[in-house]
Amino acid sequence: MKRIEMTRGSDNVFADLGFPPDEAVNLRVRSDLMSALIEIIRRRDLKQAQAAKLFGVSQPRVSDLTRGRIDKFSVDSLIAMLGAAGATVRVVVRDRRRVA
Repeated sequence: MKRIEMTRGSDNVFADLGFPPDEAVNLRVRSDLMSALIEIIRRRDLKQAQAAKLFGVSQPRVSDLTRGRIDKFSVDSLIAMLGAAGATVRVVVRDRRRVA
């Protein structure tokens, strides 16, 4: 039986994929916000046109969202969409250094 080698990843898949640290953090934040929007669409059983009206964007923007087109969205635009849907967004900042 062939043994499979595994490497434990970090908490940020984008960093694991080799993105520079600052870009990996930004991609992770955008990914989390996009996931929250997609979850709203799923929970409310919305069609793309309904989601577009709720979020205050066009239907093609919702299509980009549901297809994971992370490059099409800024953190600001995603937060605005969440706010339009009635969601509360909170930012948590943690020091990456461990406290001894």
